Amino acid sequence: MKLLLNPLKTAEIDDEFVSWYQNEDGHLDFFTGSRRSFSRDDLLVWIGDSKEQNTHLYLISNDAGDRIGTIKIGPIDLVNKTSDLVCLIGNRDFLGRGLAKEAIALGNQIAFDKLDIRRLHGGMYESNIASIKAYTRAGWGHRGQI
Repeated sequence: MKLLLNPLKTAEIDDEFVSWYQNEDGHLDFFTGSRRSFSRDDLLVWIGDSKEQNTHLYLISNDAGDRIGTIKIGPIDLVNKTSDLVCLIGNRDFLGRGLAKEAIALGNQIAFDKLDIRRLHGGMYESNIASIKAYTRAGWGHRGQI
């Protein structure tokens, strides 16, 4: 299965997409830190504000057309050419398949090759072993405590 990253469009914020950002099952506990769910309006504001915040949002899908999750690159510090990169496998049907690693690697390529970023960073909870594995397997190192 080949993964694709395409710019996220407001038309893609349908009921299925919004369901990815509901936290009844605890899936977003590590994603938000606040453990909150997001409404359609929250997500539309997120997309609308992304350009002002020097942020690029991508939809993760596969070559069969299944929508899997999102990658956020930003906000980008244009002076220092650094950015955060956040991956969410929102479609729970695709969890545990190693797709986050592939999506992060694709996000790395976009950040370095197209957006001229020189360093990516991201924070994660020590207990979020799946994320730590996905990012390190996608070529990231770690600083600080693990």
